[in-house]
Amino acid sequence: MSEIKTDWTRQEFKAYLLSYAAHSNYFEAEEETEMILETVSHDQYKKIHRELDKDNDYQSLQKILYNLDKFNYSKEEVHILVEDIQKLFLSD
Repeated sequence: MSEIKTDWTRQEFKAYLLSYAAHSNYFEAEEETEMILETVSHDQYKKIHRELDKDNDYQSLQKILYNLDKFNYSKEEVHILVEDIQKLFLSD
């Protein structure tokens, strides 16, 4: 499993995942930010964003894999996360 661990809540993990996806084109649109803020508070968003900014892709993917396992996401829950990422991509 991942060598990189976090102490996030499920909501913080989802915010990190959505932020990571939003940054895939190196720009986070206002609509994407608003969608992420539906998941976590503004303070949590800023904390997650600071962490994402310092992580490289390897670290980000390790954190994502760690949290999928940590929170024991089912296939259906992973499917819902993928749908949320698709909504995020379509929001801008």
